[in-house]
Amino acid sequence: MAFITAKDLSLGYDSQVIVSDLNFKVDKGDYLCIVGENGSGKSTLMKTLLHLKEPAGGQILTGDGLEVNEIGYLPQQTVIQKDFPASVKEIVLSGCQGRFGFRPFYKKEEKDLARENMERMQIADLSDRCYRELSGGQQQRVLLARALCATRKVLLLDEPVAGLDPMVTMQMYELIEQLNKEGVTIIMISHDIAAAARYASHILHIGNSVFYGTRQEYTESDVGKRFIAVQKGGDS
Repeated sequence: MAFITAKDLSLGYDSQVIVSDLNFKVDKGDYLCIVGENGSGKSTLMKTLLHLKEPAGGQILTGDGLEVNEIGYLPQQTVIQKDFPASVKEIVLSGCQGRFGFRPFYKKEEKDLARENMERMQIADLSDRCYRELSGGQQQRVLLARALCATRKVLLLDEPVAGLDPMVTMQMYELIEQLNKEGVTIIMISHDIAAAARYASHILHIGNSVFYGTRQEYTESDVGKRFIAVQKGGDS
């Protein structure tokens, strides 16, 4: 069975359904990009996958040994979060809480895991720095390291390159691609259809039209061609 399976899934808020009849699956090792128009329900889907929000209909099933608390999450940052007065090491360590429970101290294995993930994200030299003093790209690496402390299996990323300059954006995409090659399953919301078409194994498009398939199937589909053309027009 797949890590995550959505069956006839409907999403909404305030008793209003915004998208319905979603059917897709995420297998181990997949790199799924979720794309679509603004307000189409992408972030609502992410919260539903995390079991932070109940579906308006249908169901989400986990399998292949995946537990809900084994899903790491990198949300969009708020202004308040960017100004958080904690050290890099403290923030990365906090990612262990969901896996190991809430305690007033961390065990050696948790500290070792945090150190390992800081090294993976190339931020070990920043461990004692204050988070709010870092650049946007450095902060995202910290949050990725934190999410990796919560899981070795699945990462959910909500617009992980939002607000980053082009060079840092490329570096972040390369980091995420490397994690996927190392065996981490990626589910990412993205407005960057060019990046989705380059890195993703599968694409889920939600909105006025719904599509799920491989990236090649998406780029050859009518909905994919329309959306790519609209985005290119908006970028020109």
